Amino acid sequence: MKFKKPKFWDNQKISFWSILLFPLSAIYLIISFIVKIIKTQKKFPIPIICVGNIYLGGTGKTPLARKIFHISKSLGKNPAFIKKNYNYLFDEINMLKVTGKIYTHKKREESIFSALADKHNVVILDDGFQDFSIKPNFSVLCFNSIQSVGNSFVIPSGPLREPLRSISRADCIVINGEKNLELESKLNENLNKKKLPIFYSKYIIKNIEELKNKEIIAFAGIGNPSNFFNLLKENKLNVKKTYSFPDHHDYSKKDFDKIEGNTSAIIVTTEKDYYRIPDNQKQNIYCAKVELEIENEDKLKDLIKQYL
Repeated sequence: MKFKKPKFWDNQKISFWSILLFPLSAIYLIISFIVKIIKTQKKFPIPIICVGNIYLGGTGKTPLARKIFHISKSLGKNPAFIKKNYNYLFDEINMLKVTGKIYTHKKREESIFSALADKHNVVILDDGFQDFSIKPNFSVLCFNSIQSVGNSFVIPSGPLREPLRSISRADCIVINGEKNLELESKLNENLNKKKLPIFYSKYIIKNIEELKNKEIIAFAGIGNPSNFFNLLKENKLNVKKTYSFPDHHDYSKKDFDKIEGNTSAIIVTTEKDYYRIPDNQKQNIYCAKVELEIENEDKLKDLIKQYL
C-alpha cells in the first residue's frame, strides 16, 4: 500500500483525528471480522512460515523474511519466498529475489503449490498474517521499538491492521531496535496469559566503509523514513540533510532535482528505495546495504526448527 503515515498515528494521546475517524475504523473492523468468519484456513503439505505485522508499514518484515530464509537453509531446508503480486511491491520482490527463489501469483495459495511442485520444502510468506485462507505452521509478528503500537487504534484512526489481541495468533515476536519494556508489557497484556518468545533485532550496515568520512544527503520512501536516518546517524555518519517520501514512492526527475541541488555531498538511500530509482539516476546514488542481526539467534533457530 502506498501511503504517507499521518503523524497522529504515533501520538500516544488520543487526537481529534483519531476520534473523527473512529466510525470508519469500526466499519473496517466489522468487515475484517466478517472476512475472518467466512474464510476457511487451508493446511498445506509443506511447512509455512508467516512473517507479518499488525502495525502498518516499517516493521522490517522483508529483512526478517530474508534472515529466516538463511536460517531455514542452515537447517538443511530448500526454502522459497511467497509474496502477493501487487505492482507497487516490485521493490520488495526484487529485494527477495537477490536472496532466493520467490513466487508471486495473485493468490498466495497458487504460489505455495508452485513452490511445492519445484521441490521446495518450506515457504516463507513475506506478509500474510491477515490472510485467513492460509493456515501457517509458524507465525512471526514484527514490531519496531520506536513506533511501538502507535496510538493503539485500528486504521484509519491509527496504524494497526488488527486489534492488539490478534497477536495471540502468533508464535513469536521480533522487535527491531532497542529493548522496550513498555512495548513488551502492552503486548503481554493482550495475550490472555499466553507467553510468546520475544526477540530483538538490529540493522548492520554492510557497506559502511563506502559511506564514512563523507557528507551525506539521505532520502527514503519507506514506512518510517526517520528510522533509516537514525540508523545512519547512530553509525556516526555525517548526515547533513534528509528527505522523506511516502512508502513505495515512485521517484521522478523533480524529486531528484530537489534532492541533488548544488552540493558535493553523496546521496544515500535504502536498498528498497534503490530498486525504485530510474536506471539513469542510479550512478549518482549510494545504497546502504543492511542485514538483520538477531539477539539470541540460536534460540530463534531452535524455535523455527520445531515447526519445520
